[in-house]
Amino acid sequence: MKRILLPVLASALLSPLTSHGQFVSLPDLSPKATVSQTIGITNVTVVYHRPSVQKREIWGKLVPYGFNNLGFGTSKAAPWRAGANETTTITLQHDATVAGSPLKAGTYGLFTALAPDGTVTWIFSRDSGTWGSFFYDESNDVLRVTTKWENAPFVEQLSYGFSDVTKDSAVLSLSWERKRFSLPIKVDTDQLVLAALKEELRGSKGFRYQNWLAASDYLLQNNLELPLALEWADSALSDPNFGERNFNTLSNKADILDKLGRGAEASTLMDEALKLGAAIQIHQYGRKMLAAHNKERAMEVFKLNAKLHPDAWPVNYGLARGYSAMGDYKAALEALLKAQTQVPDGDTVNADAIKVNIEKLKRGQDIN
Repeated sequence: MKRILLPVLASALLSPLTSHGQFVSLPDLSPKATVSQTIGITNVTVVYHRPSVQKREIWGKLVPYGFNNLGFGTSKAAPWRAGANETTTITLQHDATVAGSPLKAGTYGLFTALAPDGTVTWIFSRDSGTWGSFFYDESNDVLRVTTKWENAPFVEQLSYGFSDVTKDSAVLSLSWERKRFSLPIKVDTDQLVLAALKEELRGSKGFRYQNWLAASDYLLQNNLELPLALEWADSALSDPNFGERNFNTLSNKADILDKLGRGAEASTLMDEALKLGAAIQIHQYGRKMLAAHNKERAMEVFKLNAKLHPDAWPVNYGLARGYSAMGDYKAALEALLKAQTQVPDGDTVNADAIKVNIEKLKRGQDIN
């Protein structure tokens, strides 16, 4: 006698046990999983269930190609649920570009339709709370994009993951059996950060100079709205309620002025900043000048550090680099031998580097 599954299921759902919610807890054959990735300041989250291959033929069989009548629910042309059990969902915290097409922030049902030639149609639907794709309705589609699958190492349990993560992008991939479907996601992180900073600095976070400094530095490092970066730098430095004149606030403003082409003002501020700096801060600025091929300025900075912080680590290492850049290897070696005795305990990286550099200087080679 042929077994009829759906009526049995229906009768079970209507039983007294169901009405009282008296279900025992059992493991799911396709366990639920969540994977999240932050791209810049944008969280992207996929919630799905993980079926196993279990020696079954997957593509074109267990997962049919195209759109199909699954024999249950209201959909007569259903895509694959891109997982198991409930509808797979994807949540974008901010607006994004998905495989080259714009998609608003929100939570979407994620479906796929596969073709034998390897084309993958990704479907983002307003239906995000249904069971699988049995009730899929094309009119609720928000976006469809296409990519190509690729062959990949065998994966028993279906898995989503993120790779190639940068400040502005990441690749979301579905891997199962010997196929991988990849979906590039991009966000405009700089504009999102700029909008967030403008809003946050109007609230309680705007009463700390450190936040104005961090916001200003972000604009500087990413070459965004430099006049605004200068305004925020001034707030961090001079606001009568919370501003503070220290190495970080002064050097930040100096760097912005320099980028705006106001070099004389920048130099004056930087001179003031250096007098307030810790040994390591002054040393790092000297290294910055060496990287910019301004060896004369670097030498001035390293000598100032020695005057303000005599024998502090890494003052003599800085002097050694400065003298070496100027071609005075004898003075550089003398400073480096002194620095060798001052390396902090456990700092094997600098200790080893100094040994190498001592030999270079003895051979008359620049250590920078």
